[in-house]
Amino acid sequence: KTDLFDIILSCCNERLNQVKIDWFDKKSLCIVLCSNGYPDTYEKNIKIKNLNKIKLKKEDFIFHAGTVKKNNEILAIGGRVLNFVSLSDDFLDARKKIIKNLEILDWNEGFYRKDIGHKVIDK
Repeated sequence: KTDLFDIILSCCNERLNQVKIDWFDKKSLCIVLCSNGYPDTYEKNIKIKNLNKIKLKKEDFIFHAGTVKKNNEILAIGGRVLNFVSLSDDFLDARKKIIKNLEILDWNEGFYRKDIGHKVIDK
């Protein structure tokens, strides 16, 4: 719940002990979308279509990693391209929400691990 910028700034100013960090009482899961060929050789400057089709809910996030914006288009320029994150009361629900967003994106130039979360979901 605490603003990450405040935490980082307090670290830079060596005052982290003065910041009260409040956490959400939720589970969090992240699935990384990678370029085909990663971690070895992969193409760069590949357009990522359909990002605008994803309607993120309040507890869903997409963090850009290996992307760049050129001419109003989002292009993949790295191996690890996008990080899909979801908060939920349980890991299975978070995983389902992420997979739904990945399916909407439908980016054939990339892949993601299908086993993310299974160790904690099965418990």
